[in-house]
Amino acid sequence: MTAVTQVLQRYGLQVKGHFWADAPDQMAWRTALDTLLADRADVWLILADEAELAKPGVRYGLSLLCTSLRELRGAGFPVALLWRDKAADLPSLLTHCLQLDEAAAAWPAKIVAKANMAGKALAPDYRFSVLGDEQLGQWFELGPRAGNWDGIVCGISGGGAEITFQAVGASGKLPERSVLEFAQQGLQLKVGAMEYRAWAVRNQIDAAHSCYVRVKGCPQSLLFMPYAEESQAEANVIALC
Repeated sequence: MTAVTQVLQRYGLQVKGHFWADAPDQMAWRTALDTLLADRADVWLILADEAELAKPGVRYGLSLLCTSLRELRGAGFPVALLWRDKAADLPSLLTHCLQLDEAAAAWPAKIVAKANMAGKALAPDYRFSVLGDEQLGQWFELGPRAGNWDGIVCGISGGGAEITFQAVGASGKLPERSVLEFAQQGLQLKVGAMEYRAWAVRNQIDAAHSCYVRVKGCPQSLLFMPYAEESQAEANVIALC
């Protein structure tokens, strides 16, 4: 990390770095997110290690940081990965990041370009970020980017994770209190070979409001969609590790 920092400093960039903590159950990734936001960072550079990126906890934490960062700083916020030995695959939420080879001479200039050029990317039609801390727990924030949802269904799969609570309130912060309409628990959904344990609520949710789902553990996959009475409906499915 020191060598990379020195190279980027020679290109005129101010650099801060840290070692990644594989502790998603403690939401350790929030430390990096809070620093990126507080410093108004222009780019997030990940020094990628194939062995580390193979760990489910590392992949999970990177995924949650990436989606939360882009919700707060815009879908085009630049994220780059610098490889020594390129890994075979990435978490799905990182697949569109700029990938660079440390052995190539041009990688520092590409980082400079990213740091000085506003990123452009089409945001999905939904919002997904993560709030909380070790004391409050892990809360998935979900809602439409525009328009209204007539309720929401949210499910998780894998990792021994479970949903333990849900609430609806203004976007961007956990509500102090919440009145739920026709709340449901213990729903079973299936997408291909994946089975999801889901909760649902019928509150109207718009761009200014969100559904907050408290999740214990590190699910491998997240499913959510506007509430539907039909047995088959279109859903958003996101691999998290």
